[in-house]
Amino acid sequence: MSNCGCHQISADRKILIIALALNVTMFAIGLLAGIIAQSTGLIADALDMLADASVYTFSLLAIGRGMRFKSTIAMINGSLLLIISIGVLIEIGRRALLGSSPESTMMVAIACISLAVNGIVLHLMNRFRDNEVHLRATWICTRADIIANMGVIISGVLVALTRSRYPDLIIGFAICLYVIKEAFIILGDARKGLNVTDHSVA
Repeated sequence: MSNCGCHQISADRKILIIALALNVTMFAIGLLAGIIAQSTGLIADALDMLADASVYTFSLLAIGRGMRFKSTIAMINGSLLLIISIGVLIEIGRRALLGSSPESTMMVAIACISLAVNGIVLHLMNRFRDNEVHLRATWICTRADIIANMGVIISGVLVALTRSRYPDLIIGFAICLYVIKEAFIILGDARKGLNVTDHSVA
């Protein structure tokens, strides 16, 4: 019984549940703040956290399942990240054309809170860094969040200093591009996993 891996599965599940709860909370806070502050950076960051919440949910479902199921879950996660990123890019384009007035103080404050939360989650998930594909995907997504949070903080400071909305639009666009890159990494890992299972079946 000591080698059944039940203890590790339980520990992995607890980490994912904590991460899921934190990300859902910060998604709600970040999206509301982004709408109020008219910040595309905060909105992009919030939707990224929603994508992470879905990644954690799917990964919870994948624990204890076969490699093909896990790779399929990772494929869904990567596809979801791409879809959300495209949606945010469209919103950024709309705001670039119609105008916006981002509120720098709220941008920096919410991004700092998100950075602290994601720092905790990334620390908890460090064990997933070189783990199975569905768990590695959660680590990749959380790492992307850290970079996005720092980008929003920098853009908030620049908005305050320059009194221009363009730093917010630029960081929102950059976050989307980064998330798209991470999505392709997840999709690549998922394809490798599916290829391995296909060859093993053959």
